[in-house]
Amino acid sequence: MVIRDDNVTPPSVGGGREDSGEGAVAESSPPTSSRLAPQPVNLVLEGGGVKGIGLVGAISVLEERGFGFVRVAGTSAGAIVGSLVAAGFNSTEMQELMAPLDYTKFRDASELERVLPLDEGLALWFHEGVYKGDYFHKWISEQLATKDKHTFGDLRTDLGPEIPDSQQYKLVVMASDVSQGQLVRLPWAFADPVHPRDGQLIADAVRASMSIPFFYRPFPLDVFADGPSVMVDGGMLSNFPIDSFDPPEGGPPGPPTIGIKLSARRQADVVQHQVKGDVSLALAMLGTMQSWSDQMHLDDPAVIARTIFVDTLGVNATDFDITREVQAQLYQNGRSAAQKWLDE
Repeated sequence: MVIRDDNVTPPSVGGGREDSGEGAVAESSPPTSSRLAPQPVNLVLEGGGVKGIGLVGAISVLEERGFGFVRVAGTSAGAIVGSLVAAGFNSTEMQELMAPLDYTKFRDASELERVLPLDEGLALWFHEGVYKGDYFHKWISEQLATKDKHTFGDLRTDLGPEIPDSQQYKLVVMASDVSQGQLVRLPWAFADPVHPRDGQLIADAVRASMSIPFFYRPFPLDVFADGPSVMVDGGMLSNFPIDSFDPPEGGPPGPPTIGIKLSARRQADVVQHQVKGDVSLALAMLGTMQSWSDQMHLDDPAVIARTIFVDTLGVNATDFDITREVQAQLYQNGRSAAQKWLDE
């Protein structure tokens, strides 16, 4: 039996009173699955490339158990799934979109490379990434358009007077701004008056967040007034932004946060990289950066208590040749992980 945490006063989905501050939405004590009754919650989704359908499996169980999502934060694949959730897709619709995806189409070479193929090393040298990312950009734009969601203005919501205007959105996407040397939260970070926050395209922010270094070309965005920023994968600085909606110390309570992490619990704090050359060394360094800050969160029992850990079968985030069978198993593993977390 699950019992509502008496310290939490959940608002109606899409509105309520939450606290302001850099960490945004307030929550009381982090929920444990045995104390969390169905209610509006904030959702935080880890990045994981082609493993993202595991997130959808876990979300499907949360929906079935009656949870509603006030706001969603995500990085890379988590930003992709999060944008769909914020736009109004349910888990069934997301599974129907993602299950038949041919991920090899995400490996989109330039016109020049189609005529005169460059090896991956030269592509990195000349273009700062092997693949353009245009196919994905077009795909996510088309999916959001089916729900009539295009700009962040379409995702505005009323979260109460305590929340700053910059954070009154159903979605926040993590990207790494290598021009400014910092993690940015989009649309919160948009501060260029020439490019108003509400007018920024959701698909642009998601495309920036999934720009895996060495695989996809960086994505420019006009975030700050002093010129365009060059964005790469938000996972470089925070692949699992579990604290996105935590209140400042002493802030009033708001919806609790549920995180979904694309690793089994026993593997979550173990990162191994095979280093056999220059490219693998670069990828190992990137993977170390991606995991380091998030591992500090996983040392906190309160974070573990509010996190669903999905066993992703050792699949690599950039395994674009993933089979339909493996995708189906990832989805089922997401469901199993959420069921276990709720029922334990």
